[in-house]
Amino acid sequence: MRNKITVVGAGFVGATTAHWLAERELGDIVLLDVPMTESMPKGKALDLMQAGPVLGYDTHITGTNDYADTKGSSIFVVTAGLARKPGMTREDLVSTNQKIVTDVASNIAATSPDAIVIVVTNPLDTMAYVAYKVLHEHGFDKNRVMGQAGVLDSARMRTFMAMEFKCSVENTHAFVLGGHGDEMVPLVRYSTVAGIPIPDLVKMGMTTQERVDAIVQRTRGGGAEIVNLLKTGSAYFAPGASVAEMVEAIIKDRKLIRPVATYLDGEYGLKDMFFGVPVVLGGAGVEKIIEVELNDAERSMMNKSAELVRGTMSVLK
Repeated sequence: MRNKITVVGAGFVGATTAHWLAERELGDIVLLDVPMTESMPKGKALDLMQAGPVLGYDTHITGTNDYADTKGSSIFVVTAGLARKPGMTREDLVSTNQKIVTDVASNIAATSPDAIVIVVTNPLDTMAYVAYKVLHEHGFDKNRVMGQAGVLDSARMRTFMAMEFKCSVENTHAFVLGGHGDEMVPLVRYSTVAGIPIPDLVKMGMTTQERVDAIVQRTRGGGAEIVNLLKTGSAYFAPGASVAEMVEAIIKDRKLIRPVATYLDGEYGLKDMFFGVPVVLGGAGVEKIIEVELNDAERSMMNKSAELVRGTMSVLK
């Protein structure tokens, strides 16, 4: 019996997520969108199925507008909601996306009470909180609801690190915590190239502090940079790939340590909010939160990021 993975929202992020998932053959996929999109998810699903013979995957992909087709899903990926447009803040999205995510979470609870839920909808930390509050009323523990942000933000930082140090991305490891926004916290001290911390690489003369600061700023503005370049829409290849990595870690019980937006209940001095911190991702979802030691400057950045998330949460109805 194969796992069933449902992706809610068949737009660019949802369809690309389904693409990466199909290639990894992690389970059969249901691509769901609202009734007003009519047959669009069916068209994308069929297109993805027809790529199978070329790429060598036997994943079965179903497009639908009906939550009945998602019944018994192991994992739900929630990408539904308005995307950010140029000049639009994440906060502008709150009221509309709160209604969408609330509806989605209610349907998940009704059709797949044992599922693990990964929220991708922005503003990420706030929408993960919205989903959790609905799902928790239906018996979902906090380990089964999470947000995808830190995997993407760390991938962006790793890309910029590989460009700076002219090395393979496989030699880079980045540690980006905090809220998924302009005040995210790229922890330079814990980010390495071939195991060498970035501050040591500065001392070795392989880069300068100014260039490291530029990497941090470009990482923080990674999403906005792509929005501005695309003109219409936002990033979808890297977000989709990041979700696929998380899904694989859960399906295969990999115990993968990644930064994930998870519900905090006192960890890092924060309570009753979703926030990006390192966790162990396995078959039960978020199996453990890892509390790394922070210096005063890092803790100050984390608190500033948390304040920004709380500011967005204050807009919730």
